[in-house]
Amino acid sequence: MGRLVLQGVSRKFNDFLAISDVNLAVEDGEFVCLLGPSGCGKTTLLRLVAGLETPTEGALFLDGKKIEGVNRECGFVFQEYVLFPWRTVKGNIEFGPEVKKVSKEERERISQHYIELVGLKGFEDHYPHELSGGMKQRVGIARAYANNPKLLLMDEPFGALDAQTRNLMQAELLRIWEKEHISALFVTHSVDEAVYLADRVAVMSARPGTVKEMFKNNLPRPRVRTSPEANALRDAVLRSLGAEIKRAAGVY
Repeated sequence: MGRLVLQGVSRKFNDFLAISDVNLAVEDGEFVCLLGPSGCGKTTLLRLVAGLETPTEGALFLDGKKIEGVNRECGFVFQEYVLFPWRTVKGNIEFGPEVKKVSKEERERISQHYIELVGLKGFEDHYPHELSGGMKQRVGIARAYANNPKLLLMDEPFGALDAQTRNLMQAELLRIWEKEHISALFVTHSVDEAVYLADRVAVMSARPGTVKEMFKNNLPRPRVRTSPEANALRDAVLRSLGAEIKRAAGVY
């Protein structure tokens, strides 16, 4: 299971209201993308789900259990390659199970499973500085999955990659997600990425951020980025997002 529910969630920093009255559900096994203008609170929302921030108002629940303190039932994939440089690919992936005091044999089974799943077989003993950007992010994804999370949180994980590698990693992420089928909440600035990946696309308003509009994506996978249906959905999302970008910039 992995059903996430946010009920009337707001987060204020001193006199600064980052997000306001966010109501959102991510169903078990669902892939939801968050889009919104810069500074609308997308990352803050992810940090609240991860338990790294506390809501000023409202509550968050994972499988009916209120999220209080660090949420150890979610995996987090960051935009930066947050890998331990002194650990190998295998060592990075095994870090979470090691902290949980999983046996050495089980850690090795877990790491080997995800090394193969993300396409890094043969690179087990390489260090982060020996890997490309795409390979580093594969390690980050494998490390998140190795903790056996109920929910995967991703904060623009492909934002630092070139366009070709980014497209490849999107397809790879979907391949992995369809095998593991863990609920995912994915922050992006790319409408194309959201339409390609998501079951639903949530557009957030200009600050203070709230969920302005939700778009259901019924396009069958694998998706053709240039199909008429994908273009129609992309245009609708762009119109909604564009209005909020203008509002954030003070252009009406």
